[in-house]
Amino acid sequence: MARAVHALLLALRDLPQPRVLRILAQSLALTLLIFAAAGAMIFFGARWGLAHWQWLGDAERDMAGVLIVLLLIAGSWLLFRAVAIVVVGLFADSIVADVEGRHYPAAAAQAVDVGWRQNVALTLASLGRLIGGNLLALPFYILLLVTGVGTVLLALFVNALLLGHDLEAMVLARHPDRPRFGRLARWSLGLLSAASFVVPIANLLAPILSAAMAVHMLHLRNGDRHL
Repeated sequence: MARAVHALLLALRDLPQPRVLRILAQSLALTLLIFAAAGAMIFFGARWGLAHWQWLGDAERDMAGVLIVLLLIAGSWLLFRAVAIVVVGLFADSIVADVEGRHYPAAAAQAVDVGWRQNVALTLASLGRLIGGNLLALPFYILLLVTGVGTVLLALFVNALLLGHDLEAMVLARHPDRPRFGRLARWSLGLLSAASFVVPIANLLAPILSAAMAVHMLHLRNGDRHL
């Protein structure tokens, strides 16, 4: 965990860098646009379906509309993270290359170029794990609602496992000769990343921050010189 915290602190120092800020602005704008569009499509699509098949009266449809909005708000964390993962996947290699080039130039010189096809494949695999893992955990999320905090804690645990795996795969794509992270290191990386998605405002920075943190985790573990 200490190495993950160290990587997080180094990643926080990377955020003010001009190129990182530019990637952050681009990815955030695209994420919010897709997020808003997806939410609007779900809302109006559900409203249209209820009106088209006339399952409910006017008053009931209005109540259903309110319920849909509440469900969208409740599911916004998962929806935002899913969209953010897709968008950051498009910029992942740029983020990793920038952090490596500034802090670990010797390792960056030996890195393998990751093409857009591999980026897309990694992104789709990550999205599939996110949706599948959380759907499998959904019955337990519902059961733990009565505990107040159980659902949040389980969601953090599940998504820490998923994110740790995804972030590891992202950085190892450029360094396929490096060994995988240990279980504790991978889970620690995923836990800090998952926690950053929960905190308001910080969740907007979480995708870029997580990518930078994964880079530092990889190179700190291998003893690469940090500049």
